[in-house]
Amino acid sequence: MTIEDVLGIELTAGRAVPTALAGEPYESWYVISDDGRVELGVWEVTPGSFRGSCDGVYEQMHFVSGRGTITDSDGVVTEIRPGVVMLCPDGWSGTWDVAETVRKTYAVVKTG
Repeated sequence: MTIEDVLGIELTAGRAVPTALAGEPYESWYVISDDGRVELGVWEVTPGSFRGSCDGVYEQMHFVSGRGTITDSDGVVTEIRPGVVMLCPDGWSGTWDVAETVRKTYAVVKTG
């Protein structure tokens, strides 16, 4: 399956972000492929602040819309904006501060 319009695709699942720290961020997603080891998809989150982590997986993200920052547990800040690519290794944790609804493509790979 090929998705040609990442910005236009309808996201089919969603929920309030369970690790919210401020605001009422809501996440939605569409899984393109999942073979049990590698999951590929499109994900979106509305403004707010929340914790994130990678436990037993690593994740590659490519942001296509929105803006904000991600601050990892070491204090390193990554700006979220279209065109930014980020890799979060197994064991990564940090805080997302989303100012404008963010959409990304992602690849999550199980490490175990």
